[in-house]
Amino acid sequence: MKKYMHSPTRPFEVRSNSKVDDILKRMEGISFQGRNLSYALSIWRQMLKKDNVIFFGLAGAMVPAGMRKIISFLIKNRYIDCLVSTGANLYHDLHETLGKYHWIGSALVDDCDLQKKGIDRIYDTFALEKEFRQDDSFIMRFVKTLDLGKTYTTREFLHILGKKLCAVGKTEGILTSAYKAKVPIFCPALGDSSIGISMVWYLANQGKSPIFDIVRDAAEISGIAAKAKSTGVIYVGGGTPKNYIQQAEVIAAEFRKRRNIGHSYAIQITADVPHWGGLSGCTFNEAQSWGKISFKALKVNLYADATIVLPILVTALCQNLGESFKRRNLPSFDWKSKFALI
Repeated sequence: MKKYMHSPTRPFEVRSNSKVDDILKRMEGISFQGRNLSYALSIWRQMLKKDNVIFFGLAGAMVPAGMRKIISFLIKNRYIDCLVSTGANLYHDLHETLGKYHWIGSALVDDCDLQKKGIDRIYDTFALEKEFRQDDSFIMRFVKTLDLGKTYTTREFLHILGKKLCAVGKTEGILTSAYKAKVPIFCPALGDSSIGISMVWYLANQGKSPIFDIVRDAAEISGIAAKAKSTGVIYVGGGTPKNYIQQAEVIAAEFRKRRNIGHSYAIQITADVPHWGGLSGCTFNEAQSWGKISFKALKVNLYADATIVLPILVTALCQNLGESFKRRNLPSFDWKSKFALI
C-alpha cells in the first residue's frame, strides 16, 4: 500500500492574507494540474539554486497575449540563461518595443470585415496591419546597416537587433533585455515569421539579404549544453523551440564523447496532449527514450493555458526567492570558444 499511497490529499483552505507563493506551496496537497503547478514552482526554484544553465523555449502567440514583460523579467533577473523562440514572438516584441500595441478584441467578429479595415486577429487580440508594415520597414532599414557579406547566426543577428532597439525603442522588451543581460536568443525558424518576410522583401528590392549559418547556431547552443555541469529546460508550448533545446542535449553527447546525460530539470506548459504524436504534447518520459531528459530528472508536464500559468508561476517564484535573491555561478558565454560557455 505505502508503495502507491504515501500521503493523503490536503483540501485547499482559503486564507485571505495568502501570497501567491504560499497558495502554490499549499497546492502541493491537492490533485491534477493544481499539484503540477505547485511542483513546477518547486522544480524551477531548485534549478535556480543549483549550478545550472537554464534554457527557455517560447512558442505560441505569447507576446500578443501579454506575456512579453514576464519573459523580459526572467531575462533581466537571470531566471533563465538562454531563450529559444519562434520568430513571431520576437517580431511582436519588436512591435511593442517600438511603442505600438496589441489590442483587446473579440473572437466573435466578422473576419472578412476586419481584413477590409486592416485589422489582423489573433483569437481575441487585434493588431493594425498598417503598424506591422511600419515594423517591416524598420527591419528592412536595420538589415541595410548589416554587413551583408558576412554570415550570421540567428543569435548574432538578434543580439545586434536588440542593441538597435535599445537605442531607438520606446519601452523595454525581450530583445532589449537580452542584449543588456548578455542572454543569447536563438531563433531556428527565423524565416517562418514576419522578420523573415521583411528580409524577403528586402531581398526582392535590393537583390541581397543576410545569410544565416543555422548549423553554427545549433553548434553554439549544443556547446553550451556540452560544457554545462547541469541543464534545466522550461517550455511554453512546443514546436521548433522545444525540439531545438531537446536536440542540443543529443548533439552535446557527441561533443562529450559519451552517452547522453540528458537535461536534469524539466518543466513543460502545454495545452496539447501526447496521444496525437506531436512534439507540443510529447511527455518528458517519451523524451527519455531519446536521451534528451535524464533518467533522474525532476520533471513535470503541466497541462494548462500558459497565459494563466506564467503570471502565477513567475510571481510565486519571485516571492518565494525574495527580491534580494542572486544566483551563484551565473553562466556566462564566450562565442569565440568551442563550447560557448565559460
